[in-house]
Amino acid sequence: MKGPGLFLAQFASDAAPFNSLDAICGWAAGLGYKGVQIPTWDIRLFDLEKAATSKSYADEIAGLVASHGLSITELSTHLQGQLVAVNPAFDDAFDAFAPAAVRGNPSARQAWAVEQLKHAAKASRHLGLTTSVSFTGALAWPFVYPWPQRPAGLIETSFAELARRWVPIFNAYDEAGCDIGFELHPGEDVFDGVTFEMFLAAANDHPRCNINYDPSHFLLQGLDYLSFIDIYHERIKAFHVKDAEFNPTGRQGFYSGFQPWIDRAARFRSLGDGHVDFSGIFSKMAQYGYESWAVLEWECCLKHPEDGAREGAEFIAAHIIRVTERAFDDFAGTAPDDARNRRLLGIA
Repeated sequence: MKGPGLFLAQFASDAAPFNSLDAICGWAAGLGYKGVQIPTWDIRLFDLEKAATSKSYADEIAGLVASHGLSITELSTHLQGQLVAVNPAFDDAFDAFAPAAVRGNPSARQAWAVEQLKHAAKASRHLGLTTSVSFTGALAWPFVYPWPQRPAGLIETSFAELARRWVPIFNAYDEAGCDIGFELHPGEDVFDGVTFEMFLAAANDHPRCNINYDPSHFLLQGLDYLSFIDIYHERIKAFHVKDAEFNPTGRQGFYSGFQPWIDRAARFRSLGDGHVDFSGIFSKMAQYGYESWAVLEWECCLKHPEDGAREGAEFIAAHIIRVTERAFDDFAGTAPDDARNRRLLGIA
């Protein structure tokens, strides 16, 4: 496993050192990070279209990051991926993710989002990256709770349409030699293992449709996030290291009564401050030979982000397991001896 890496989205701002890729990489390297995950919608850090159309620009970006002793872990297209599929109930809310020219025009906004995803595939190829991370978007999310009763076929239709929109994007990523790891996240139609399987089946098991593993969302759903790794490890291509806690009371549970983050029973925390069993997670990842990046996605309702970033680098570095190349009891082993083995088994 490689790391620690840092997702830059929550740290970028107009204030130095967070207002340029050069400055923020210097800051991250100073904290001990080895890689950065780049949000592709933030022009202060990265020009996605230019990286897709200009190999020389992509080389400049890679060189700038490398000058700080860092690597690019993945490109993130979370905001654009969200816009590939938007239920009309959320049109106004998600327009903020799109440029002004396509706001108020859902079909134009979707076309822009698809183009952005394809740009990210080409940019990833130019940068030599083999994984990107994103959201699926959502058509069925307003119907997640089955009341009123869902009309027959509603969910099947939504997943068929979601796959129809994504398969051409998957094909573009296949041409680029790059996987998409989806963050399975409430608010997206693909938010747990079952919905991932539904999406994958609708997309005919496309090899580029994969998972960005983030245990925080699973803990807040009551999902067994360790068994999830047992089941889906072959599809886990990226890893967001994010903590969360769930403190239900007699007044609220995981829906949290429409409360702000600080008052919710289910809320995100800085690494080590929540309830996620990261020792178990890193052990599972080592067991199944996960070789890609462990990337901090910092989200906390209490702690200052700079403190969370500093502590996060140390936390991830301490949890990465260098996998042994030998068994602990090799010292007691003996050379193969077929005759002895047959005697031990009582075989003539």
